[in-house]
Amino acid sequence: MTVTEVAAEFSVTRSAISQHLLVLADAGLVTADKVGRQRIYRVLPGGLHRLQAEIDRFWTLELDQLVEDANSLRRRR
Repeated sequence: MTVTEVAAEFSVTRSAISQHLLVLADAGLVTADKVGRQRIYRVLPGGLHRLQAEIDRFWTLELDQLVEDANSLRRRR
């Protein structure tokens, strides 16, 4: 997708989307191919798999308990 196509899906500016895509590209989650004056962005599945592995490594039973405690507290209010 082009930046314009991605931006059409969100309520933020095209410039903000462009900045976010640059961060995602730096992180290895998307790549951009220049076609004429446009950049076509696509997701890199390997980058997403690495991100998921990192989240899985980080997410512990303690965090699951914290989420449950927060939900329980919210329900009581």
